[in-house]
Amino acid sequence: MAATKNTKAFYNTEIPSDWTTPEFSDVFNFLKTFSFSREQLTSEPTNDGIRNIHYGDIHATYENEILNLDIEKTVPYLLDGLIDPKSFDDESFPALKEGDLIIADASEDYEGVCDCVELKNINRTKVVSGLHTFAARTSEAKIALGFRTYALHHEQVIRELRRIATGTSVYGVSKTNLSKVKIPLPPLPEQKSIAQVLSTADVAIHTTEKLIAQKVLRKKWLMQQLLTGKKRLKGFENTKWKIQPLENFIKPIVREVPKPSTPYLGIGLRSHGKGTFLKHNEQPEKNSMDNFYVVRPRDLIVNITFAWEQAIAIVRPEDDGALASHRFPTYTFIEDKGHPDFFRFYILQPRMKFMLQMISPGGAGRNRVMSKSDFIKLEFLLPAYKEQTAIAQVLQAADKEISLLKAKAEKLREQKKGLMQVLLTGKVRVKIK
Repeated sequence: MAATKNTKAFYNTEIPSDWTTPEFSDVFNFLKTFSFSREQLTSEPTNDGIRNIHYGDIHATYENEILNLDIEKTVPYLLDGLIDPKSFDDESFPALKEGDLIIADASEDYEGVCDCVELKNINRTKVVSGLHTFAARTSEAKIALGFRTYALHHEQVIRELRRIATGTSVYGVSKTNLSKVKIPLPPLPEQKSIAQVLSTADVAIHTTEKLIAQKVLRKKWLMQQLLTGKKRLKGFENTKWKIQPLENFIKPIVREVPKPSTPYLGIGLRSHGKGTFLKHNEQPEKNSMDNFYVVRPRDLIVNITFAWEQAIAIVRPEDDGALASHRFPTYTFIEDKGHPDFFRFYILQPRMKFMLQMISPGGAGRNRVMSKSDFIKLEFLLPAYKEQTAIAQVLQAADKEISLLKAKAEKLREQKKGLMQVLLTGKVRVKIK
């Protein structure tokens, strides 16, 4: 790789003088798309095996610019009967092909404006461009395979797309306006070399993500086996688990304080076992409650209003000293009886959610309030403290392994972004093979 010397103007920056700057419509042709909603999709294959790529998939599902359908398994399918497969034989509605772009024409924020993916390995299936998307096609004589999505990833192109985006709560770019956007194109051999470099980065990212998925599945299996006693750790094979109430392991703790007169950090609980979060309260005087309750790390905390949705967690170190309302009863673990790290995993089990629902009578939403007296009496089949500790260590080791891999994947993504910044702007030129 080498630095660029001869340059020319492109929007508010400079690009290599031998790059071209055609308008999008000079290079790409728009194709017809279907506008089917999420309700009309299924994750299971239909009889005709037609896959639909929705704008939400581009924003949330696919992290790489190249959508390799040999790898990705999360593209939803159209429900039977919504589309006639014979329509793909009509020239007015061509099936999407290798190298076609699917571009999101709507986004809830500026960062997602015209997000796009380039299709790869779609020869064994039929793909349609779905709700709030554009499909675009070009030829290998104009843009190399593997480089096409990067035409919209130049930093100045992104700025231009955000500038012309319209809307309030949702931002979009019309085909007419997208057609006029200029894109910087290196010579074809350089496009291919850049595509190869970025493809190598994608392979490293995907390999790591695949390993993460395997480790996550392994952890789920370990939790299912270890937290139910189906699998026993060495040294505990002959000890029996007992059905016991939670009050044998935890006890209520009340750390009551007056309502603060200055801004404070409050603690909240996400449903579905997704843990705690902190929220800044800048106007404590507007709070109608007179008293609050302090939480400490390794407390067990429950939201009585949404316990039925499994709003239960172990308090994190970063939550130390946060304030909770009376709707968040807090418990500490009895020494040598209940291990916080074991219960961190145990409270996520389906049976815990079922039992919380059982003690949260009433209608839907806020009418379903958990009984605190019933909660402490809930009975579960549980091991003794030493086995709790051993199980927690195994599951924590699995968590650490996953965290390290996620950090590696994030580092690889950052490295790829760095490559994109210099290669797609022409600041650094790749060697042409």
